[in-house]
Amino acid sequence: MGRVNTRSSLVLLATTLLVSALATPGLSQEPDPAATGDPTTPEASTPDSTTPTSTLEVFLITVGAGRQVWERFGHNAIWVRDTVRGIDRAYNYGMFSFDDPGFLGRFVRGEMDYWMEGFDTERLLRAYAAADRSIWVQELDLTPEQMGALYEFEEWNERPENRFYRYDYYRDNCSTRVRDALDRVLDGGLRATFEDVETGTTYRSHFRRLMAPDPLIYAGGSFAIGPATDRPISAWDEMFLPVRMMEYLREMTVPDGEGGERPLVIRELTLYESTLGPEPEGPPDWRLGFLAVGVALAGLLVLLGWLGSTRRSARFLAAITSSAWALVLGVGGVFMLGIWFLTAHWAGYRNENLFFLNPVALALAALIPFAAMGKRGAVRWARGLATFIAAVAILGLILQPLPWFPQTNAEIVAAVVPPTLAMAWVVRQLTKEPGGTGESIEA
Repeated sequence: MGRVNTRSSLVLLATTLLVSALATPGLSQEPDPAATGDPTTPEASTPDSTTPTSTLEVFLITVGAGRQVWERFGHNAIWVRDTVRGIDRAYNYGMFSFDDPGFLGRFVRGEMDYWMEGFDTERLLRAYAAADRSIWVQELDLTPEQMGALYEFEEWNERPENRFYRYDYYRDNCSTRVRDALDRVLDGGLRATFEDVETGTTYRSHFRRLMAPDPLIYAGGSFAIGPATDRPISAWDEMFLPVRMMEYLREMTVPDGEGGERPLVIRELTLYESTLGPEPEGPPDWRLGFLAVGVALAGLLVLLGWLGSTRRSARFLAAITSSAWALVLGVGGVFMLGIWFLTAHWAGYRNENLFFLNPVALALAALIPFAAMGKRGAVRWARGLATFIAAVAILGLILQPLPWFPQTNAEIVAAVVPPTLAMAWVVRQLTKEPGGTGESIEA
């Protein structure tokens, strides 16, 4: 979404990994404190309403998904046109830059700031078409007073002291800002219409659906986002997705001034159709694929553990492989704890995958090579930690059906639990005598 100026491949790589972990785009400057609140409320300011309104036209521009990670969720903008007075502006709430000082640190902490900016509409549309992103335009049947109020608000919102806002992946993004601006001039009618409409979807289901073309991004995000993204969302919430918002506006009606209702959307045009095709209709079910990966890893660990328990020549390889898996578990667990306690990324809080990617495994990763050499203290601690990690993973499996543990993480469980249990078995095998007597080897 928005404009991206890439300073270096290192920043781009780090940003892409973090985006994949927490689900959508994000990024930009320190705002004025007054601008970090909700500028779509009347208390934020009272814009000048002296602009003539009879010749204004208002459109919603919706842009489909692109190829980059931060483009997967689509984009939108408010287009205000007046051919008489020469007004032709598309107001874009998706502006960010990789080049902002301190950008990466703020992004990691969940303190990203976007800004809004008005553009020449033709220039904006040509840019998205050149990027091979579908473009739809809906003309909105607002009253002259509503169109005037919207134009004045957008002009006010573009001022330097008002343009920045604290970005939230799901609850305050470029699409919800457009939604809220329209709801403001509709006197809350948009929210009243859709706030109680059930969708049968969640923030996670949309992440999985839209990130399915990128399996690694899909896997990274699936492990990093927590149960807050699994609560059912309303149609109002679902408008964090531009394409969903476009679809809901087709159903919206407004008073016609004569006691009846009229459609909000007068007409809809497809200006450009991408070669990327339509968005996936629903999230994939990759549980069997993730399970196959988990079973394959477990099989490799078991094979190496069996060979390592009988052949000293294989012991080193078995120890290194088991230690590497423990390192993966530990680093994953520390990463999730960091999101929970050190950042504002609420979508990653209270992550139930901590049952399966255990931070304690970092200590086990360091101990396994020494335990395999028969160091008695290392053997005792390695066995204890391996048993503890396996037991916590099993506990996580037992607790999953309970209503207090609502996270949808079957794919992560399928990929992680089998090799974790296998690792615990391998630790037991590596700390036995090659002859199988059960006695630890002492160096």
